[in-house]
Amino acid sequence: MAEVTDYERLAYQLMKGHPILGQIPEGLDDEKRVNTTHFRERREGLPPELSFALREWENLKIKVDPANRTLWYYMTPHSAPSFTPGLLSDLIDFRNTVQSIYHRTPADQKLLYLVSGSGLPGIYNLGGDLGYFAQHIRSKDRERLRRYAHDCIDLMYSCASSLGLPIILISLVQGDALGGGFEVALSSDIIIAERSAKFGLPEILFNLFPGMGAYSFLSRKLDPARAMRMITSGKVYTAEELQQMGLVELVVDDGKGEEAVRDYIARNSRKHAIHRTIRDVGRRVNGLTYEELRDVVDLWVDAAMNLDEQDLRKIERLRAAQAKRVGLT
Repeated sequence: MAEVTDYERLAYQLMKGHPILGQIPEGLDDEKRVNTTHFRERREGLPPELSFALREWENLKIKVDPANRTLWYYMTPHSAPSFTPGLLSDLIDFRNTVQSIYHRTPADQKLLYLVSGSGLPGIYNLGGDLGYFAQHIRSKDRERLRRYAHDCIDLMYSCASSLGLPIILISLVQGDALGGGFEVALSSDIIIAERSAKFGLPEILFNLFPGMGAYSFLSRKLDPARAMRMITSGKVYTAEELQQMGLVELVVDDGKGEEAVRDYIARNSRKHAIHRTIRDVGRRVNGLTYEELRDVVDLWVDAAMNLDEQDLRKIERLRAAQAKRVGLT
């Protein structure tokens, strides 16, 4: 008999009250009823809020709002406040799960909005896993670093193309979005930020550049000259500064971010189709290809493998400072 997870037990308890899915054979105790083939087949027809109750990710927290057809996910990486290999793996699996559930969900329940946030106070995401970078640059393990980089741009391209689904992506930034964290926010359709949020591309400080989409996104959303200045300056920007540039849609008081996202969705859900279509027109006119992201990130790998010991020490000092912020050593 297959192992029963806590999430399956939860879904079973919820399903017992469901008028169709609750029709599970009588005469079995809960453990056996959860394990029946009948249940395992029926669970594929669950509405989204129950489908996601069957799944868990170590580095993500999920919240479903069926009334507004919105899925929220919060990044909660454990070993560093950045895109650790564990977080990347969970995000890839989460993307695949969203796509699978979307395609088998009835039309009137299909997802309209996907919202990304963070479960780390004061931090959205601080970018690439600096400890991982230093380790594999020192060991001359180019292929391992390249695989990590390709996983990053695979996710970045998925976000930039809305997971291949007719949905709108919103980044809720409640803290610092630096390096790859800023790039992920830029890959979404809309950024809503709290007032204390900070954005920046610090890679130039250790003789590297942001290779997971920054230039591609900024040169399209702004222009090549401003994209270059933002990348080469290493400047940290406030949410208000990025709103003035047109990169951030809304800036709200600290602690009001989730409410602002819900209000935005409530105001705009009836215009979802036309907003999505206008967005798609922009992609058609000034589209981003996976090949562009791959070619740029391969140049990033070349540059990373040429960093010297002084640069690596700067990376490690920055990694230690990041770890200290979240109570890690």
